[in-house]
Amino acid sequence: MNDTFLKACRGEKTAYTPVWFMRQAGRYLPEYQKVRGKVTFLELCKNPELCTEVTLQPIDIFDFDAAILFSDILIPMEAMNLRLEFHEGRGPVFPDPVRSRQEVDELIIPDPEETMPFVLETIRLLRNELKVPLIGFSGAPFTLATYLIEGGSSKVFYQTKRMMFEEPALYDALLRKITRCTSLYLQAQARAGAQALQIFDSWAGILAPVDYARFALPYVQSIITDLRKVTDVPIIYFANNGSTLIEHTVTAGADVLGLDWRLNIKEGIARIGEHAVQGNLDPMALFLPKEELEQRIKQLLEDAAGARGHIFNLGHGIQPQTSPDQARIAVEAVHRFSGR
Repeated sequence: MNDTFLKACRGEKTAYTPVWFMRQAGRYLPEYQKVRGKVTFLELCKNPELCTEVTLQPIDIFDFDAAILFSDILIPMEAMNLRLEFHEGRGPVFPDPVRSRQEVDELIIPDPEETMPFVLETIRLLRNELKVPLIGFSGAPFTLATYLIEGGSSKVFYQTKRMMFEEPALYDALLRKITRCTSLYLQAQARAGAQALQIFDSWAGILAPVDYARFALPYVQSIITDLRKVTDVPIIYFANNGSTLIEHTVTAGADVLGLDWRLNIKEGIARIGEHAVQGNLDPMALFLPKEELEQRIKQLLEDAAGARGHIFNLGHGIQPQTSPDQARIAVEAVHRFSGR
């Protein structure tokens, strides 16, 4: 087992900088497209054999130092008694948004073993195949709540913020249910064999720091506190567009903080202190010419030299239009420049 990624998460000395990419199993790969052409996205997420296949694809092709479970952050929300659909060009849709006390009360807190066994079976299958660590994951409660309240993706998050400010008790009741569901889900992933866990707060950056501290952070802290009682696997917290939130995210309790590209990683490291750091190449930088891409990666590695531990990653998910050749150039450059 190549445990370089796990060592970096724990802040231990590594022979080189480990690298993986968010959404590394996905639409930019012809191999993935071939599998995806046979099933819908939700059917793929619920098929352990196919999920195992697409999770392994980028490991076999690019030599990443960690694999991330193929799934979707909204799978446990469907298990809470909600109808989830994926529409081409629109993304995830909840046809019946959650905006009233009755709708919150009707949500269940599912047993992951009973309602999402396909996720846990995928983890078990992957552990038998992988020679690098496996990352499990979930969405953060605030990010998950935005999809339930808005009914899907949003640009202004009108319904979410209106509930936060006008009906904070209702908002808290919803977030508490989502938090409990997510906590149980991540605990089950750890029991099934996930060797690290990442919490994605994709929409945290839409909040003012004072609102993040009240309406998002406490629920993440609750999940991590629960996890610490039952597992010692490293925990990564990624608050997208969160450079204004670092003084709060450092209190979340995670071992590793993910940074997006909007902040120089050297500055980020100075602000996060004793945490390991993950990031933070702009995904669009993968469209640079080879020499410029390699130079940018080299500079990023140099800027991250002072980190307690550094895991090279993109500042968000790899774009579907990215050439696999560019991904290969990036992974090889990280390994070469960091001493592998």
